[in-house]
Amino acid sequence: MPGIDECLLEAMLVPGARGASIVDWISGLALGTVGEAAGPDHETTAAETAEVARMATEYTAVVAQEPSMLGGDGGRDLDGGGTKPLKDDGLVVEDLIVTTRTCYHLVRFVDTTVDSSVFLHLWLDRDLGNLALARIRLQHLAEGLVLG
Repeated sequence: MPGIDECLLEAMLVPGARGASIVDWISGLALGTVGEAAGPDHETTAAETAEVARMATEYTAVVAQEPSMLGGDGGRDLDGGGTKPLKDDGLVVEDLIVTTRTCYHLVRFVDTTVDSSVFLHLWLDRDLGNLALARIRLQHLAEGLVLG
């Protein structure tokens, strides 16, 4: 099972990969980076990508509610707070894909036993990469990643 460095090196083997990082989406800090930065530097890219990840997990307009998640309280806490962030069998949001004219940004959430606050971010050249293959590879990398 690969650690952070091995996982990032394997992510860079995906055809068309330009850069990869593992980010704590709560703090916005990069735990590891490799390749080019999609923004001015890896730290800025990590912080900005974490904002997108938080948005995708916190807003009900983005996270489609499944009937099994809603329960008797309509998916809300008893005090009327936010929706439940996790299903019983794992994360609600598995991955995100952002496309531009020249590239893809893939964000794959890592389901951990502790707090599941980490994601893999792969910056992929649109002309050289294969989006479907990249999603499959990131899924396998996220499942095998050992943190700690």
